Amino acid sequence: MLKKIIISSVFLFFLFSCKTYNVLEEEHPSRDMKDFSYDPKYEYKIRKDDKITLSVWGQDDLSVGSVYGIYNSNEVYGKWLLVDINGNIEIPRLGTTNVIGKTIPELKDEIKTKLKKWLVNPIVDLKVLNKEIAVMGEVKNPAVIQVDKDQNTLLELVSKAGGFEMYANLKSVKILRQEGENVRVTNIDLTKMKDIPNQNIVLHPGDYVIVPSKKSKDFDKRVSTIIPFTTVTSAAAVLINLL
Repeated sequence: MLKKIIISSVFLFFLFSCKTYNVLEEEHPSRDMKDFSYDPKYEYKIRKDDKITLSVWGQDDLSVGSVYGIYNSNEVYGKWLLVDINGNIEIPRLGTTNVIGKTIPELKDEIKTKLKKWLVNPIVDLKVLNKEIAVMGEVKNPAVIQVDKDQNTLLELVSKAGGFEMYANLKSVKILRQEGENVRVTNIDLTKMKDIPNQNIVLHPGDYVIVPSKKSKDFDKRVSTIIPFTTVTSAAAVLINLL
């Protein structure tokens, strides 16, 4: 019990010790919003704990969770390949393969090249099953939403969550994004949409959106720009408890 209290105290110290930073209160807010603008070069990169399906046309024994196969799974490997703590997956016949930080097209080309030892022009398809964005707080239907696209707009996600509640504090919407071992917290004032490039905000899989209540007057004062040494999920859980 004492150990849990100490760990919680240390985490909360890191969480609240940094200076609060609202990007839309800066002199040139649009420059600070570039990470939330559409980027034609952005592609999702595979992360730890991702669930990946592998489909090889006409080769059920090489497929896991295949969209081509009759049984939609490989009996030995299950319905997906899980990226382990070291960033590896176990691919039938190919064995241990490091996938962390790779895009789907990069991994697909790598697998196709290796399979050419046994197959002529193999047709390979990959899919990450757990590409999700969470929308929490003052929305009608808070949820973790499955997304297929690598870039999704905030308006799309809020719409899927049923829209904002009456008491939603649109001046202090939080977006949490994993950056290495840290979580970046960005405060956005949606009442100043004219300050946002292209009049929209682009979210990536893995992002968390937290919409505070207007009643949480001091919520902004207690949230730092960077939450060190944690994950988006853990940081979101702590922030939601502050609402």
